[in-house]
Amino acid sequence: MDNICEELHFAFFRLKRFYFPFEVSRIPSNGIYILFERGERAHGGNRIVRIGTHTGKNQLYSRLKQHFEIENKDRSIFRKNIGRALLNQIQDPFLEQWNWDLTTQKNKEIFGSLVDFGKLKRVEQEVSRYIQKSFSFVVFAVQQKEIRLMFESKIISTVSQCAECYPSTSWLGLSSPIPKIRNSGLWQVNELYKKPLSKTELIKIKQFLR
Repeated sequence: MDNICEELHFAFFRLKRFYFPFEVSRIPSNGIYILFERGERAHGGNRIVRIGTHTGKNQLYSRLKQHFEIENKDRSIFRKNIGRALLNQIQDPFLEQWNWDLTTQKNKEIFGSLVDFGKLKRVEQEVSRYIQKSFSFVVFAVQQKEIRLMFESKIISTVSQCAECYPSTSWLGLSSPIPKIRNSGLWQVNELYKKPLSKTELIKIKQFLR
C-alpha cells in the first residue's frame, strides 16, 4: 500500500502546482484538490496533508476560496481546524468560542451576545495568513459527484495508512485538540483508515490526470 501512496504522490507532483492567489480560469469546475503544506515531506517531495472535493455542481473553485480566502470558519472545516490548532498551541481560551457554530439562527441567538467578534475577526485573519502562506495544491477534474466522493475517500484512506506519510515534529497539526488530526497527520477526520486505493483504481486516477 505504501507503494501505491508513493505512486500517487509522484503523479500529483507532476501536476501544475497552485499557490495563493490563484485564478479561477485555471481551476476545473468539478474535481478533487490535494493540499501540500510547507515543511512537510514524504516520498521525496511535499507530503499530502489534506484531500478534498465538493458536493455542489461546478463548485470546486468556490470550495477552495472558502478555505483560502473567505473568513468564515463555519463554512470551512479546514479553516476551523487550522484555527483550533493555532489557538490550542498557545492555550488561548478563545478556542471555546471558536468552536461555536454560528451558521444557524438558533446558535446565533444562543451564542451571539457571548462572542468576542473583534477577536473572532483577528483569528480569522491569522488563519488566512497561515493558509495563504503555508499551503499549495494541485487539482484534477472529475465531473461525476459519486466518483469524486469515492476517490476522495480512498485517497484519504491510502495516505492515512501509509507508513511514510507522517508529520514533521514542527507540524502545526500536532497542536490540534483533535486526536484524529494529530494521529493521522492530515487536516481531516473523516474517511481515515478505510478501504485504500487498489492498483486498478490508481490507474483510473492517473487517467483523470492526463
